[in-house]
Amino acid sequence: MFSILKKFIGTANDRIIKKLRPEVIKINQLEPQIQALSDQQLKDKTAEFKHRVAQGNALDSLIYEAFAVVREAARRVHGTRHFDVQLIGGLILHQNMVAEMRTGEGKTLVSTLPAYLNALTGKGVHIVTVNDYLAKRDSEWMGKIYEFLGLSVGCIISNMSDADRRHAYLQDITYATNNELGFDFLRDNMKYSEETRVLRPCNFAIIDEVDSILIDEARTPLIISGPVDDNSTLYNEINTLVRQLTTADYEKDEKLRTVNLTESGINQLESAMVAQSLITKNSSLYDFENLSLVHYVNQALKAHTLFNANVDYIVQEGKVMIIDEMTGRIMEGRRYSEGLHQALEAKEGVKVQNENQTLASITFQNYFRMYPKLSGMTGTAMTEAAELKDIYNLEVVAVPTHHPVQRIDYDDEIYGSKQDKYEAILKLIKDCYERAQPVLVGTVSIEKSEELSTILKKHKIKHNILNAKFHEQEAYIIAQAGRPKAVTIATNMAGRGTDIRLGGNEDMLVDQLDSQSLTAEEYKATVDKIKQQIMEDKRQVIAAGGLFVIGTERHESRRIDNQLRGRSGRQGDPGSTKFFLSLEDDLMRIFASDRISGILRTLGLKGGEAIHHPMISRSLEKAQQKVEAHNYEIRKNLLRFDDVMSDQRKIVYEQRNEIILANDAGYFFDNMTEQAIESIVLSFIKPKSYREDWDLHALAGELLRVFSIKFDIATIQNENVTEVEIIKKITEMVHDLYEMKRSNYGVDIMRDAVKYILLTTLDQVWKDHLHNLDYLRQGISLRAYGQKDPLNEYKREAFTLFEHMLVCLRELFVQRVSYLHIDAQHLDRNTLSLAHKRLQKMSETREDPAFSKYNSGASIETALQPIKAYVDPKDRVQDDPTSWGKIARNELCPCGSEKKYKHCHGTR
Repeated sequence: MFSILKKFIGTANDRIIKKLRPEVIKINQLEPQIQALSDQQLKDKTAEFKHRVAQGNALDSLIYEAFAVVREAARRVHGTRHFDVQLIGGLILHQNMVAEMRTGEGKTLVSTLPAYLNALTGKGVHIVTVNDYLAKRDSEWMGKIYEFLGLSVGCIISNMSDADRRHAYLQDITYATNNELGFDFLRDNMKYSEETRVLRPCNFAIIDEVDSILIDEARTPLIISGPVDDNSTLYNEINTLVRQLTTADYEKDEKLRTVNLTESGINQLESAMVAQSLITKNSSLYDFENLSLVHYVNQALKAHTLFNANVDYIVQEGKVMIIDEMTGRIMEGRRYSEGLHQALEAKEGVKVQNENQTLASITFQNYFRMYPKLSGMTGTAMTEAAELKDIYNLEVVAVPTHHPVQRIDYDDEIYGSKQDKYEAILKLIKDCYERAQPVLVGTVSIEKSEELSTILKKHKIKHNILNAKFHEQEAYIIAQAGRPKAVTIATNMAGRGTDIRLGGNEDMLVDQLDSQSLTAEEYKATVDKIKQQIMEDKRQVIAAGGLFVIGTERHESRRIDNQLRGRSGRQGDPGSTKFFLSLEDDLMRIFASDRISGILRTLGLKGGEAIHHPMISRSLEKAQQKVEAHNYEIRKNLLRFDDVMSDQRKIVYEQRNEIILANDAGYFFDNMTEQAIESIVLSFIKPKSYREDWDLHALAGELLRVFSIKFDIATIQNENVTEVEIIKKITEMVHDLYEMKRSNYGVDIMRDAVKYILLTTLDQVWKDHLHNLDYLRQGISLRAYGQKDPLNEYKREAFTLFEHMLVCLRELFVQRVSYLHIDAQHLDRNTLSLAHKRLQKMSETREDPAFSKYNSGASIETALQPIKAYVDPKDRVQDDPTSWGKIARNELCPCGSEKKYKHCHGTR
């Protein structure tokens, strides 16, 4: 019934496309009029549009003219005219939706339409790419169109200076990677002045490869961190012990990616740790004083059992570098958190870096949701449409192709063993190679790609290999993968951003020519020769059947499989795709092995034979759907918890912005001083209490500690004063102290000093608060055993911690200002930088009395008594309890009372 209805009334996607086609007709009707304009008249259109927007006209009222102008500019600059389906893609992007366009349909050109239109407001447009190469390439390539029309273009890549970043973000259209945008946002919220910031407020973003950025990378938050204590020796020691464990010493669950020690593993580790003096004799790994070691053991165990070199990470130049599981790229500058990266470094025998403490963090979900207007484009998003709608409120619309798709997708071939599968793949590659048909082989890891490469080398088949180890050559290798006899092995094809053109990519070859060493005639002749050769190669490849894509196994996500398939059949070109599977593949072995093995046994599968069966394909698709659903839950859960932090982050960053933009931070000092004084006084003088119950001596001591003022209690002991009057008197004393400092150091210096102290104090308590939230997150899931919702518990406790952070901020800030001292001999009232230098020095060297008692980052252990070690009974002195050490509650008390310890000295 559903199929019949769909045939008559169409799908929701069909209805959206149908609605947009009349819009395209209106744009096309303007083409003759726009083509008649001169280059200068076409450029003047931008100034005209900007004026109309400034007059209050909505962008939608300019859409037909603006799109027609961009189309004509692209035709004059690049000789490329937007197809009608590309205009549809542009309309979809402008309307806050995701455009799913097949590989080779020109998504990069499509983005110029909404980017130009939305840049007319002057608020900036961000076009987000997945790597620096694409950001640089697209900004230079498409930038010519924008500049032809009078708009400015910027590009953000890694290792740029703040001045260059600020300049790039001030342009009308800025190309940047998702990582650079996120980190710039975090860094901006750690700066001390408005002038040093680089970003403008978020306006409109177009995300290229939107599924890669908003789905695949959403599980990993962006984190800026700083080093903490050096524990590198401990990681190496634990690593040595974990290496000695056997498979009987731990239980591993590959589905959930968890590993736990068995009883024998715990016993073996404890014995080894005693021998290494890591724990004391007769104590357990899980005793309270040894709990910190459990963390190191768990991370070392994960590193050895769940993380594999050349699959999850590679070792390059003495560093452990993470590989993105979806794209196969090295994730430059990223490290696993919670000591896992250090455990991997110890495992691989490279230098163990210090652990880091989080200073600022944000997820991509919460960063991109800050944009008032967001859209995206990709070749594969329909399988993730529900998540994009649920998390980002983005509809996905599949755009029709310009030419009908001629690609042939063959059924999967399933083999009993990996060896049989590789033999079948080799046979197909040989066949294609002999017929000069280009082949793209997709693998899921570096390890698998190098296995296949070894097999091809043995059979003397020339090939290129593309994985994280050869990241620099990525664009060229992919661009030439469509040449005759080209065999390319690639680790995942997500977001490569480079077309595979049949016959080769002439632009890439021309760019490699050394134009300076050639005369104009020689250069032109060489270019013509390259073009002629590519045309001949293209005819040869088309005759051979186009690009043949081979998948060596199914990926966890159907979308990644579709991305690989989509590399063939570009813009109506012929092509073929086929996946080869075996029962030894990870996905089959972990998720679908039993069911499929049973089916294959029933069907009588023999060694070296392949089988095609719809039931197996359905079973495999269900396995992929399960993994996709599991990964979605991980991302959704991450977002639920980050939303709690996001609300707090928003408050802190707004407060920080207010401080930076304020001319004088004295207002904050006055406000916080009033709150602090009232809180302190009311803690020692209860409202409506008798004077005999007032603890005035303790009050005086606290005022000296916090405000550096000596409060003479004799002045109020003999007077009939209320707590309100006492608060007023203390407030006046603190105000007088502040005014005295302003007089001594100068208004300008004091103003800058107070602002600087407030910002650094806010950063300190926020950093410590993030540290506390990290610890809270690690153990909150255990609340489920007590029939409590971990998320609700996290919200409740995170709110309590946030309130505590604000109290700490208030007290630390007023205390630091009250204790502030600047050496008058070296004071230059006209040099702001000197004030910052002095304050920085003070922050680094001055002993702050507040931290001994009110450090918001202190964990619960710091409030406990020092941990006691086990002491041999014969070494205990009966009359000296300090010599007893750790005693079990049911042990006889060492005092000789013959009572159990819990009923004797253990009650004290």
